[in-house]
Amino acid sequence: MAATLPYILRETSSGIHSYRIQDEMLRRREIQCTGPIDDSAADDLCLQLRYLQRADPAGEITIYINSPGGSVLSGLAIYDVMKAISCPVRTVCLGMAASMAALLFISGDRRDMLPHSQVMIHDPILASPAGGSALEMKALSDNLMRVREITGQVIAEHTGKTLDEVLATTSHDSYFEAAQAVEFGLADRVITTL
Repeated sequence: MAATLPYILRETSSGIHSYRIQDEMLRRREIQCTGPIDDSAADDLCLQLRYLQRADPAGEITIYINSPGGSVLSGLAIYDVMKAISCPVRTVCLGMAASMAALLFISGDRRDMLPHSQVMIHDPILASPAGGSALEMKALSDNLMRVREITGQVIAEHTGKTLDEVLATTSHDSYFEAAQAVEFGLADRVITTL
């Protein structure tokens, strides 16, 4: 059964108006990164970030993240837009920020976690089944290692860890509860109110 998106009813002098709760959140400069990160999610998030920058180039934007991650290229597109806009970006982890979603979470200018949320970081994973000629396999492997280096550098930049420390940590699935994430440099603080 598909979830029904909530609507807000507001009475004005011209009558009762109904609009999506996401519209109200966008008006408050709050957006969501939930579910898998793919091309469609990246398009939506990048569009909202760019819109909010045009509306107020100095106003803070909050991204609420609860995502298992997904496409590295789609996630890096979101990351690039987050870094290219002039607005400060606050990230808030609700539930889980895993894989590519973790990279987006830790790249916020202010990074908050709710007490029972988690961050999981790991090396990029080859999404397509391996097959083909030896040269094709080498090209896939070389590209995967380049992406590992890129994502490792991003994590190192935002945590204050060395690239070697990051690569050692991401060599397997590494889970951090909220307080551990703060200690490792993945988050700034644990919050109990939004």
